[in-house]
Amino acid sequence: MDEQSGLPFVIEVSGEVVGQLNVANMLYGSVSSAVLGYWVVPEVAGRGIVPTAVALASDYLFNIVGMHRIEIDIRPENKPSLRVVEKLGFRYEGLKQGYIHINGAWRDHYVFSLTHEEVPDGVLNRWLRRQVPQLKYPWND
Repeated sequence: MDEQSGLPFVIEVSGEVVGQLNVANMLYGSVSSAVLGYWVVPEVAGRGIVPTAVALASDYLFNIVGMHRIEIDIRPENKPSLRVVEKLGFRYEGLKQGYIHINGAWRDHYVFSLTHEEVPDGVLNRWLRRQVPQLKYPWND
């Protein structure tokens, strides 16, 4: 495999592009990790499209690319994206203060992750079979 540091994916519904999923900061060897980010147009939000895309991309990264760990970073006020990681059972790991410069300011992000060992039957299968563990998240306190 070529040493790729990222992978872009398009999220499509009924032949129309409705969003994007990007894999970045791909590291191989003893680290074997990647960071996953996504967006979708508001018109299709809440229909299970993003969790499905994230699950499919995660399974691809684990089973085809050979990643060991996937990370997703989300702004604390982004409730729809937080719901995605909750639905799929990504573990909350903490807060990255001033992580990304957005709209003129350094913004905090929650960090979530999964490792391949946590989902031996796949992220998509675990979600569809309703076998996602109920985890503790800061917004559910």
